[in-house]
Amino acid sequence: MPETERTARGWARITAEAYAAETRPPLTATMRKDLEARLSAAWPDGLDAVNAVLDAFEEALDAVAGPRLAEIDAAKGRVRLVHRSEAGRPLRAFGGQ
Repeated sequence: MPETERTARGWARITAEAYAAETRPPLTATMRKDLEARLSAAWPDGLDAVNAVLDAFEEALDAVAGPRLAEIDAAKGRVRLVHRSEAGRPLRAFGGQ
C-alpha cells in the first residue's frame, strides 16, 4: 500500500504486529486487537503518543515487556522498534533484569 493510502489504523496494525513479535510473554489475539485499537487512536499524534500507549498497555497488564517505536519507514510501510534497556540488557516482564 503506498504511503499516501496508509491510515492511522494501518500503521497501528503494523506497529501492533511488530510489538507482539518482540514482546514476552506473548500476547493473546484479544490483547493484540486491544493494543491495535489503542494505537490507532494515538497514531495521528506521533511517535511519543504511540510509545505512551505502549507504556500504558504494559502498565495495565503488569505482565509483559516489549519494545518501543523508534522509527517509521513510510516508503516501505515498516516500523522499527527497539527494546528499552538497563545496563545494556533488554527489560524483562515479571521483575527486571
